[in-house]
Amino acid sequence: MKKDTVIAPSILSADFARLGEEIKAIDDGGCDWVHFDVMDGSFVPPITIGDNICSAIRSYTDKPIDVHLMVNHPDTQVESFAKAGADIITVHQEACVHLERTLQLIRSYGKKAGVSLNPSTPVSTIKNVLHCTDLVLLMSVNPGYGGQSYIHAVTDKIREARQMLDDAGSDAWLEVDGGVNIKTVEEVAAAGADALVAGSAVYGANDYAKAIKDIRDLANNAS
Repeated sequence: MKKDTVIAPSILSADFARLGEEIKAIDDGGCDWVHFDVMDGSFVPPITIGDNICSAIRSYTDKPIDVHLMVNHPDTQVESFAKAGADIITVHQEACVHLERTLQLIRSYGKKAGVSLNPSTPVSTIKNVLHCTDLVLLMSVNPGYGGQSYIHAVTDKIREARQMLDDAGSDAWLEVDGGVNIKTVEEVAAAGADALVAGSAVYGANDYAKAIKDIRDLANNAS
């Protein structure tokens, strides 16, 4: 069942020279979660940030930290991010040899377990792990870089995932990441997404609070 819309600005688009202030600004601006992109230079080309940064920002917000592990061998990172203050830890289906085991590992630390799919990965590949999945994250760009354009072919995939979750009686969040902005959010929300990652759409705006409100209002009106 679709929930109230969650807005999760991605700090990948923030000014890293003043990261603490940037996180406090989106917190004050009304965000629901803080999206934290981890890249290893292997699963995706860039290298970004690690558990030490997650620990450092924890004191700047009480909002859930939504960690997205775009890394190979994510099992090796779960414990450190759990201890660093992550609330949600999401791994990629494509990077997990034993996906069910990895999701259960995340839950063993008392964290919400998420699974992410690249644009070309079928939704059906996670049907048998919904019993231990708290969040499904659909990439609507190819992962690795912020500021990319939304891949409209993913919209049908969002609908399919929404139907799959509803049919399974799952209360997992359906999150979409990539190219979500005021031009695309209605399409994404109408298809069934209830958690929206927005990086440049928020951090590229002059007024973070207004950007968050505008995205939320458009999403709620579309759903």
